[in-house]
Amino acid sequence: MAFSRGGTAARRGGQSDEQVRLMAKVARMYHEKGMRQAEIAAELHISQPRVSRLLKQAVETGVVRTTVSLPTGVHTDLEDQLESTYGLAEAVVVEAAGSDAEVLRGLGTAAAVYLETTFIGGDEVGISSWSASLLAAVEAMRPSSGQVVTNVVQLVGGVGDPRVQVEATRLLTQLASTTGAAPIFLPAPGLLGSAEARRSLMADPSVAQVTSLWPDLTTALVGIGAVEPSPLLRQSGNGIAEVDQKSLQAAGAVGDVCLHYFDAAGDLVSSDFDGRVMGISPEALRSIPRRIAVAGGNSKVAAIRGALRGEWVNVLITDVGTARALVASA
Repeated sequence: MAFSRGGTAARRGGQSDEQVRLMAKVARMYHEKGMRQAEIAAELHISQPRVSRLLKQAVETGVVRTTVSLPTGVHTDLEDQLESTYGLAEAVVVEAAGSDAEVLRGLGTAAAVYLETTFIGGDEVGISSWSASLLAAVEAMRPSSGQVVTNVVQLVGGVGDPRVQVEATRLLTQLASTTGAAPIFLPAPGLLGSAEARRSLMADPSVAQVTSLWPDLTTALVGIGAVEPSPLLRQSGNGIAEVDQKSLQAAGAVGDVCLHYFDAAGDLVSSDFDGRVMGISPEALRSIPRRIAVAGGNSKVAAIRGALRGEWVNVLITDVGTARALVASA
């Protein structure tokens, strides 16, 4: 809290020197000495409502100026820049540097705290099939004392590898257990051989039972993937086939959300690949009110930027380096 001693701004408002003096005195007693308004009123022999008015006037006329000093490791200024630059509902920027594993742990911890804070009851949550950052977040979450999420619903199946469905099941089950929700699985692979096969499977009653819940989702939790999979993604069995990678790159793809690939502008890449994805449609995904992505690292900047430009997500949890790169290259 800072004080203007000259009183010029106050006098410009038509107040006398005595009024300015009293205003400054009241402001210092309240802000510097920590006195309560009733104590100030008694000591100066004025009414408490007048004390309240003088404090308000002190702010309006510039006698009192409020400044905020950010603690080390807090980046709300950078968060504000991300939000205004990309039209985000919220950005969370954290200190996370070093190896990919270290960045992953930092993002996971930050995301866990964010989710614990913002899941307050009644949410219907959709979650993508597999993401290292989401898994790190869910593993870092503390169990809630009561039910804060009603259902956790799978948004996209595995990617044609049995290991992937195991990881998807682990991710969804753990989030449901932590939040007191019912886990609802999509009994299908994430990528089929043809669009016809996808249409046929989507009509299956066991699949339709899950997809009927998607329009009621209030929150989506997703990762943001690059076209070229990371070593961790490749080892997990979640990377798409090389022939598909090359085809998508040739079409201008820079990243994906729930296996829907987009270009640098955030527009969906038109390809037969998208017609084979067994999961929520781009339109349905982007109609979910809160779409949270946990993603960071130098290799993901282009993909994250595309996801933000295309409004695939509206809440981003990322690291400082990535946030700065996103703001600089908007």
